[in-house]
Amino acid sequence: MEGYPLEQQNWKPIIEGLLFAAGEEGLKPKEIAQILQLDTREARRLLKEMAVEWKEAGRGIQIVEVAQVFQLTTLPEHRTYFEKLAESPSRSQLSRSTLETLAIIAYRQPIIRVDVEEIRGVKCERTIYQLKRKGLVKEVGRAEGVGRPILYGTTRDFLDYFGLKSLDELPPVDSIFHWTEWEQEREELYQRLGVEPQEEELEDEVAEVPLEAAERS
Repeated sequence: MEGYPLEQQNWKPIIEGLLFAAGEEGLKPKEIAQILQLDTREARRLLKEMAVEWKEAGRGIQIVEVAQVFQLTTLPEHRTYFEKLAESPSRSQLSRSTLETLAIIAYRQPIIRVDVEEIRGVKCERTIYQLKRKGLVKEVGRAEGVGRPILYGTTRDFLDYFGLKSLDELPPVDSIFHWTEWEQEREELYQRLGVEPQEEELEDEVAEVPLEAAERS
């Protein structure tokens, strides 16, 4: 580091930042040494020292060495809390089928569930329920006609989730959802696994959610 004598430079915060930036791939002491223009043995000494200091300080992350690569990880005793975070409706990733349903609602809103199911060709009650729990979809009114079914639309959280300022920024649907390619990939996977295509669509029909009663209220 130009302008900083090696014996005066506080390398540890820099190493911490480097490990954070490296993510799961981590860094070898040699790589850190090259970046900081240090001796490899000195880089390793600093890493080992930091690992001990963090443990003694009771920090929530740790430095571990795996196959001569150092990386930042969470503590194994906190695993339960991270599992809860991953299971949180607002944090869990969207499956392909859920994205398809969300895309239909986003581009055709306001839309009733029956119309979504007609476009997708499968039951979407459970998927829409999950999207509502995630805060990406909401009820925006009632359609005219028999039973006055619920109309669905996207939320402000939907815009935040996809980094949009408004619905006007939605790109052409074909640029995001390549339906033909997806169907071909799906059929090829079925052939390799020897699975009947109908089985995948069952995920939208199982575990029926009692929404009908709520929709009638």
